[in-house]
Amino acid sequence: MFTGIIESVGHVKAVQPVGGDIRLIIESNDLDFDDVKLGDSIASNGICLTVVDFGTNYYAVDVSRETIARTALEDLKTGDIVNLEKAMLPTTRFGGHIVAGHVDGVGVVSKLQQDARSIYIEIEIPKELAHYTATKGSITLDGISLTTNLVRDNIVSLNIIPHTAKVTNIAKHWLVGNKVNVEVDIVARYLERLLTKTSAGAVDTMNNLSSQSMITESFLAENGFMK
Repeated sequence: MFTGIIESVGHVKAVQPVGGDIRLIIESNDLDFDDVKLGDSIASNGICLTVVDFGTNYYAVDVSRETIARTALEDLKTGDIVNLEKAMLPTTRFGGHIVAGHVDGVGVVSKLQQDARSIYIEIEIPKELAHYTATKGSITLDGISLTTNLVRDNIVSLNIIPHTAKVTNIAKHWLVGNKVNVEVDIVARYLERLLTKTSAGAVDTMNNLSSQSMITESFLAENGFMK
């Protein structure tokens, strides 16, 4: 689990085809590797990936075809900047929101302009994800926990403050037409599942009770409720 608060940025050192999928090697001089070990999870542009090799300033991850197909990883090339966050600890300050690192889809930067000192950005997200978003709600883009200004159909608008732009890949990578990884608020997903399941279950329960009811017209007559 992650918080969406980026710890550092790194850059893609190598993209290696291996047996039909790929291995990524990501290098960072700012990420603390002292507590990294094999099997750890590191969110790389918002994608939860497992460390299969590492050194003092790099780590390697294997990326399956499923992950490549569902994320913007297929567009990554050597030298590209990526946002990095190690999995949170029970003692970690929860500065963002609950981020699973399971990308729901790919969005596209459709508008970008300066707005005073911040950057105003519009992201076109997949239409099937739009109902999981809300004005002033949380959304994860390339692993960054962000607050939406407004949701209009499947367009999400945001303002990025200078600090966020500086410590993430936004300033250098987010250009009109570029793809970003999208993860909607996991609470919205579970809430939809719960409500859908509950609604369907309630209907089934009522139908079953109705069909199995012991209260019949003859029962009521025999017990003095009807004349």
